[in-house]
Amino acid sequence: MAFEGLSEKLQSVFKKLRGKGILTEADIDEAMREVKLALLEADVSFKVVKDFIASVKEKALGEEVLASLTPAQQVVKIVNEELTALMGGVNSKLTYSPKGFTVILMAGLQGTGKTTTCGKLAVWLKKNGKKPMLAACDVYRPAAVDQLEIVGKSVDVPVFSMRDCKQPEVIAEEALKEAEYKGYNVLILDTSGRLHIDDDLMDELARIKKRVKPHEILLVVDALTGQDAVNAAGGFNERLGIDGIIMTKLDGDSRGGAALSAKSVTGKPIKFIGTGEKMDALEPFHPERMASRILGMGDMLSLIEKAQESYDDEKAAELERKMRKNEFTLEDYLDQFGQIKNMGGLAKMLSMMPGMKNGAMRDVDMDQSEREMIHMEAIIRSMTKEERKNPGILNASRRKRISAGCGMPVSQINQLIRRYEETKKMMRQFSNAPKHKKSNMFRGF
Repeated sequence: MAFEGLSEKLQSVFKKLRGKGILTEADIDEAMREVKLALLEADVSFKVVKDFIASVKEKALGEEVLASLTPAQQVVKIVNEELTALMGGVNSKLTYSPKGFTVILMAGLQGTGKTTTCGKLAVWLKKNGKKPMLAACDVYRPAAVDQLEIVGKSVDVPVFSMRDCKQPEVIAEEALKEAEYKGYNVLILDTSGRLHIDDDLMDELARIKKRVKPHEILLVVDALTGQDAVNAAGGFNERLGIDGIIMTKLDGDSRGGAALSAKSVTGKPIKFIGTGEKMDALEPFHPERMASRILGMGDMLSLIEKAQESYDDEKAAELERKMRKNEFTLEDYLDQFGQIKNMGGLAKMLSMMPGMKNGAMRDVDMDQSEREMIHMEAIIRSMTKEERKNPGILNASRRKRISAGCGMPVSQINQLIRRYEETKKMMRQFSNAPKHKKSNMFRGF
């Protein structure tokens, strides 16, 4: 999980500070030493750490903080603000052409997941009302065109290619003409990569840039490579000039040093982060939300957005109507499991909730919880429509039949029914608050 080690260490430091009440300069010095070590262990650039600690310490030692009734909370507030600034301050959005047609050049070294990320970006653009087209400009890597075509087909986005052409700038120019002619409004160029930055790669990208004049040059980097990713970003920016960074595999990087260093080292913002293998696992990067999650404050805005994405107003209104009339069935209960999956699963949801980070989340056996959801789904799917609609008819013989059908003991079926009844009762109470009807789907779990 992203930033897991850093988050745990920082929260431990601030827990000690809260336990002291009044803070002295020595207390803050000790806390800052621990924060410094935590950042360095998270593979954050030494210069970035040095500047960060100096800035936090200067503000934390101010008279206003030391004389405060809640000095520890003031220090946490300062660290939160400085972490947010370190990662760019605010969400940096894509730049679109005012003329209506936008070209995005995707660059990066081999192995960063650039081609897959092209598809993920296309999915995100479609969700935001754009009509994207992909162009295969990697003329060197074997089967590169085939891979992009497979990605394009999986996300229902067309791919332009010229298999016999070995000039990527020509392919890019022809793709631009084709996309404009067919009415697409965003062209994503998948370019060649190398194992390391070299003159041939930079010359090739420079030719494409000169020929099609992209509105955005996005560099795809692998978070798992740590400072190597940051150094690569610096090299690409110096030689090519990039507009932003897409950081892949951040969900698998427990340290997070690359994400914390990138903006300070390159001067360019992280615009998107990869958060999983699925084609919709690409999210805009929000520095303030990420800082909040690192410090264990949760990320309720992202949680609410995910809830809104996966649950439309009509379904929410229908669910509220059923709850008010006490018509919430096992079929509806099953549907809630699907909504949780659409939001990234139980672990993803809990990681965004205040206090449900690291140690708190380990108290919840996530694997066991996910398994239980799968088992409950299997039990419900083994029921007839009438049984799902009216669980009251589930007598002993019916439960025995369901047990044989799903391979679960009758005791688990009994447990499911008890949970369903408890959830039904809780959700009926929440239905009296219309403002929360979109989030009711997960309140009962």
